[in-house]
Amino acid sequence: MMITTAVLREKRIPKNPGVYLMKDTKGQIIYIGKAKDLNKRVTSYFTKHDHDAKTARLVEEIADIEFMVTDNETEAFLLESNLIKRYRPVFNIALKDNSHYSYLKITDEPFPRLLVARRNRNGEFSDPRGRIYGPFVRGSSKYLTVGLLRKLFKVRVCTRLPKVPCLQYFIKNCDAPCIANVTREKYMEGIDALRDILEGKSSVERFAQEMEAEMKRASDVGDYERAKEIRDTLYRLSDLRIRQKMEKANKRPHEEYVGIMRDEKKGVAHVMALKRTHGVISDRRKFEFEMVADNSFSSFLLQYYSSAPAIPQIICTSEEPEEKDVLLMSLEKLAGHTVKIVTAGSSGERRQLVNLIMKNLAMYVERGYAPAVVELKQVLALSVMPETIDCFDVSNLGTDIAVGSSVRFVNGKPYKSGYRKFRIETVPGQNDFAMIAELVRRRYKEPRDLPDLVVIDGGRGQLGAATSALASAGLIISCIGLAKENEEIYVQGQKEPIALPRRNLALRMLQHARDEAHRFGLAYNKSLRRLTRP
Repeated sequence: MMITTAVLREKRIPKNPGVYLMKDTKGQIIYIGKAKDLNKRVTSYFTKHDHDAKTARLVEEIADIEFMVTDNETEAFLLESNLIKRYRPVFNIALKDNSHYSYLKITDEPFPRLLVARRNRNGEFSDPRGRIYGPFVRGSSKYLTVGLLRKLFKVRVCTRLPKVPCLQYFIKNCDAPCIANVTREKYMEGIDALRDILEGKSSVERFAQEMEAEMKRASDVGDYERAKEIRDTLYRLSDLRIRQKMEKANKRPHEEYVGIMRDEKKGVAHVMALKRTHGVISDRRKFEFEMVADNSFSSFLLQYYSSAPAIPQIICTSEEPEEKDVLLMSLEKLAGHTVKIVTAGSSGERRQLVNLIMKNLAMYVERGYAPAVVELKQVLALSVMPETIDCFDVSNLGTDIAVGSSVRFVNGKPYKSGYRKFRIETVPGQNDFAMIAELVRRRYKEPRDLPDLVVIDGGRGQLGAATSALASAGLIISCIGLAKENEEIYVQGQKEPIALPRRNLALRMLQHARDEAHRFGLAYNKSLRRLTRP
């Protein structure tokens, strides 16, 4: 069932800020978006007719829409992020990344346990119930030493309290509450100390100092077995103490660098984030998302950081995100501290790091294209990848029959369904420039399937005729000329042609397209001559 404007009027869409949930015919949520004015944004989906292909596909699948009104844009931002994580709609940004964040849990039991817990797909923690700490990333001292923390604080590991002590008791990793070898009060002293460390109320260093003092007291009163036990515990603590010192050694603010590169042809945005902790690059993560509806750099950043273990004080981006002020308020609400979003300048260390990100992103974008296509984009400094190329040629043997041809290459290879042939209709004699102009006008008379690049067999004159024809048709398409004599590339607005090495992949592809256009046009010319012979 396609939603009509009449249906929208019946729904009485509010004009408040809020979130809209789009559903398909099965009642499944397929897209969640936010808006400053719900009425204006939702209505635009069904009144605009210039959607990209992916957004048009989304609109075709919408059978129903629900709304959730909020007090302001910030609340709408955060609600949208939470709902996306809960429902995972197919058209929203999905953070495809293999990294996982880990959490620690101290269970709500008479004799609590320490467990590693992770969120499930719905963002919930599985049983047993308990207090959650974290999240922790790989490299965090807490994450790496879960087993050590259990040993240090004598935390039991058994799922249920057995009636007999297990191995952990005999190797002095547990005081065996299962056989009432330790009172709950004494057991909870270790749990409380562990909680203080996990909550940041205390440090491992302070805990170690207290244990050293207790070891000295035990030795002074002749309790050498207790002193030895504490000494062994301190030995186990050494690695954890070193790690915590390293984590606190440098007070430089945490920074993260995030770059985005859009592949307009495929409707996909590629994003890369570099994490900088204490001045050192410590992590690199790569994501991609489809550019559908309101999926944007800003919505990606909120989704990314609302799932991150911590939000850095400084986020340096390759470009300024949309709705930056609302995004900042949302991030600061999540982080509990001030957050700055800065755009990399034209020089300096930040610019170098962002350039490194963009260089890596370019490689991801280029992977889906033929090397010759990528090289041509670089040579011509095009804004989009020239995946689809149309090449034109004029074929006139004598003065009585003149024809033209247009061949299409897609990702570096001939695409026969895109070939076109024309008999010249409006140009008398042998005026190549005027013929080229006629071919271009007629080929794109109905501009439904435009190329990324137009190539003309000829030099500056033919190129000028083609670009004038495109301009008169109101079309903005990159156009070049390939002159046979020296195989030079003429670019509109550039005084000197581009000369590429003979083995250059981009040049070879252009030559292949030019030769194919010539062959196709010549074959058509010859067939017409056979038909017109007396």
